[in-house]
Amino acid sequence: MTEDFLIGTYTNKTSQGIYRVTLEDNHLTTPRLAVRLLKPSYLQVGNNHLVYTIKKGSDGRKGVAIYQLNGEGPANAQLVQEALFTGPSPAYVGVNEQRHLLFGANYHGSRVDVFDLGSDNRDLHRVASVVHTGKVGPRPEQNIPHVHYADVTPDGRLITCDLGLDLVTIYDIGAAGTLTEVSRYQTTPGFGPRHLAFHPNGRVAYLLGELSSELEVLKYDAGTAQLTPVQKLKTIPASWTKHNGAGAIRISSDGHYVYTSNRGENTIAVYRVGLDQTLQHVQSIDSQGDFPRDFNFSQNEDFLVVANQNTDNLTLYQRDQASGKLTLLQAGVPCPEPICVQRY
Repeated sequence: MTEDFLIGTYTNKTSQGIYRVTLEDNHLTTPRLAVRLLKPSYLQVGNNHLVYTIKKGSDGRKGVAIYQLNGEGPANAQLVQEALFTGPSPAYVGVNEQRHLLFGANYHGSRVDVFDLGSDNRDLHRVASVVHTGKVGPRPEQNIPHVHYADVTPDGRLITCDLGLDLVTIYDIGAAGTLTEVSRYQTTPGFGPRHLAFHPNGRVAYLLGELSSELEVLKYDAGTAQLTPVQKLKTIPASWTKHNGAGAIRISSDGHYVYTSNRGENTIAVYRVGLDQTLQHVQSIDSQGDFPRDFNFSQNEDFLVVANQNTDNLTLYQRDQASGKLTLLQAGVPCPEPICVQRY
């Protein structure tokens, strides 16, 4: 069995865009360039070989773009459409192809953008924007509102994480992509909400705090769109006193295990999900590199691929589906400036 992943990168040093890496016979092949472009720092993979990505244009404008991969190599990557603007680029893109919408979380612009993809998901027109304002948190990184995540809830609303405001906001999405705020969840000061993942039951969300290195379990009421705290735990041991920033979060499709990355301690932390959906830490394993920015499961979830940003390398683990624990298979796979991992 072989399986491909797409790796988003920063292109500040030697990277030339989006890379493609193959999982084959329990190892990762050498990554090869798939799409040549600037600053594809986050991406999503859609149907029909479409890739929705952040992009910086040659004229310095920034925004989002759609590419279709018609085969191997950048010569077979077709630019379908792009929407570029002056100002900072998004930090995250979420997509809902069923509703033909793309969402951009603009970290430095304190903004959530909504793009209409057209009936065939091959168009890009910005149809709505919401600028976040309010009282920021106490940490130096919280100088302004910083929207770090914008994606769809299991019941079809938009949920955003604002690291600067210590705030999770939920919006109803109108027929034309317009956003109407329906609820707010204020974290503890300095938590720095970065990303979240919903349990498959749709009634629980796991919220990752970058600045506090904490993971919070929240009940979600679909009727009112309200989030209620249930549990909070650290992603690093109490003995860790150096800098750490929690990075990515994923949950297994069976809902039994949650995984987070620690950038500083340089680990992947594993948590068992209890019958009440609360968490118990079961493992922390070395990422075999510096600053594990993102990671993702293979399709069958027997493997986990980790992107270490500062050391320009990928790491492959085998995953025991019964215990959730990871075992190192391959370290030091060279990949320039990797910061996003998506199955292709």
